[in-house]
This record gives sequence, structure tokens and C-alpha cells, in this order.
Amino acid sequence: MDEYESLSHSVWDCKYHVVFIPKCRRKLLYLELRQHLGAVFKRLAAQRESRVEEGHLMSDHVHMLLSVPPKYAVSQVVGYIKGKSAIHLARTCGERKRNFVGQHFWARGYFVSTVGRDETAIRDYIRNQEKEDQRMDQLQLWR
Repeated sequence: MDEYESLSHSVWDCKYHVVFIPKCRRKLLYLELRQHLGAVFKRLAAQRESRVEEGHLMSDHVHMLLSVPPKYAVSQVVGYIKGKSAIHLARTCGERKRNFVGQHFWARGYFVSTVGRDETAIRDYIRNQEKEDQRMDQLQLWR
């Protein structure tokens, strides 16, 4: 929390941990699109004066640390990112896959949590989530 943002009448530091999934957790489809989504998410967040501070695209879900100005609701920014990225994916990759509809690529809901003073812990969690998921998958093999 060493840097604060400012608007014309406010100084702020609002960060949120956001997680959302593709509809039906389509792993194969998502793995192919994964390389394109990072830049798309950053560009769309910037259009809402927000910033993707940290992010990791898993095989079946997305983790992001978003910095959102107080003049926007988190639901507005997340809805905008999910909606416009689905449209972008439908336009660029939709012809290659059957049953891929731009408006319905992402599941309806999402998880959001305020970061507060635990920003470094959240950043570490996002960075190491893929390793942790792989470790848990390995443990499930022995059951």
C-alpha cells in the first residue's frame, strides 16, 4: 500500500481479488485461448480506468487482482471484462470451435474479495495457484 491513486476529489487504493470461470469449466477450449486472454483483460480493464495488478489464467478459471477506482462498482468492471472478452473470443476464435457462443463463454457468477492490507499474500496466492492445483490433482490420484 505504498502508492495511492487519485481522482479529482479523492485519493484511493481499492484492490479486489476476482475469480471467475468459463461456462461448464471447458478446459480444452480454455487452454487454447489462454495465451490471448491476458492482453485482452488488461486492455478492457484500462477502458474502465481499472488495472490488472496481478493475474493468472488457470486451465479452468481466472484469478485477477484488480485495482478499481471508487467511481465504478466492481460488478460493473467485472461484467464489462467478462462480456467484452467473450465477444472478442467469439469474433477471433469462434469459427474454429463448435458450441462456442460469445455471450455465453463465461459462467454468470464470480468471486470477489477486498484485498486490504493482505495484498502481498493475495499476489503470492495468485502466482502459486497453478502449482497448488497440480499438487492437489496428484494427491487425488492416490485415492
